[in-house]
Parts: sequence; C-alpha cells; structure tokens
Amino acid sequence: MKKYIYTIFAFFALSLVAFSGSALAVKNSQEAVIHLQTNWATANYQLKDKPQEEAFIKLMAEADQFVKQFPADASVLIWRGIILSTFAGVEGGLGALKYAKASKADLEKALGIQPDALDGGAYTSLGALYYKVPGWPISFGDDDKAQMLLEKGISVSPEGIDSNYFYADYLIGEDHYKKAKGHLQRALNAAPRPGRKVADEGRRREIRAALIKVEDNL
Repeated sequence: MKKYIYTIFAFFALSLVAFSGSALAVKNSQEAVIHLQTNWATANYQLKDKPQEEAFIKLMAEADQFVKQFPADASVLIWRGIILSTFAGVEGGLGALKYAKASKADLEKALGIQPDALDGGAYTSLGALYYKVPGWPISFGDDDKAQMLLEKGISVSPEGIDSNYFYADYLIGEDHYKKAKGHLQRALNAAPRPGRKVADEGRRREIRAALIKVEDNL
C-alpha cells in the first residue's frame, strides 16, 4: 500500500513539474503571448465539449503563471483576459460570470499600462464583454460602454479582423445591419496575421456566418 501511495505521489509531483515547466519555459513575454494565442486558437476553434473545457482550464493556469512572470506586460494581461472571457462563454450560465469579471479586471489593467497593445485588443475584448454579459443587477453589461470601447478599438486598428468583427457583432445585436455588413466585409478582407492561421480561419468562418445573418435581415 505504501509503495502504491508513493508511486501515485511521485507521478503527481512529476506532473506538476512538467506542467509548470511548460508554462514557465519562455524567455520573454513575447514567447508567452505566442504560447497563449496559439493554444487559445486550438482550444477555441478545434476542440469541443470536455476536451475543450480541459484545454481552457490548463490554459488559464498557464496564463496565471505568465502574468506572475510578466505582471506589467499589457499583452500578457490581454491574453489572460481573452482566455477567461472565452472560457466564460464555454461554461455558460451564472457560474461563468466570475470568469467574465476576472477578464474585465485584466483588460482594464492592460488599458492602464498600454492602451494600444495588440492593436487595441483590450478595447475590443472589453467592449465585447460589455455587450455579451447581462446588465445590472446581474452583472456589468452595458451597451453604451460596449459601443464606446469597440469604436476605440476600431480607431486603433481600423482594418483589423477582430476589431471589425466584434464591432459588427455588436451592431447586429442593435439591428444596424447595413453598417455591420461594411465592418464584416472589412474584417473578411483583413490581412492574414503571421503565425495565426488557425485563429484567422476560425474567425473568418464566424464572419461568413454573420454575413449570412446580415443579408437575411437587409
């Protein structure tokens, strides 16, 4: 029995070392960002159900360690915020609100450090949160704040795939279909991002689906 317990303990300890090593084995914050955005794209666009949930749980833990390693780096904070907000969508229900609130805190902190980091990604991601979560008294959702932040994102990245997609998604929710169509087309024509093929392909699928919805309502 003792030998069995020792074997389990040794395996668990080695697993922790391997897990921590994978998260901390980066030379700088840029490598951390590449790790997070690459694994986010895989989890978000290529996995479903339990494998997706498990991938996001691991990715959140890795993001936590990167933030500890690079606490003043806006890009790392933005990516933890994106991962948290995406996981909130995966989880759904009221239990997801704690992840949305944690994401909001990260994105607001990133704006305080470097507002234009990742092409204004904090503006866009925070704006998306504000229109996706419920409003008061359940949560912090606010369409006016969402619009303001999303338009700031557009001002920083006028031709960006994400800035235009999320602003268009907001506009669809407000029944502004003609204006949304213009931003969706701009998003679809955005230049490919180096090293982000999976994310770009996944986002373009979402854009095309949104364009069909817009055309049905024009």
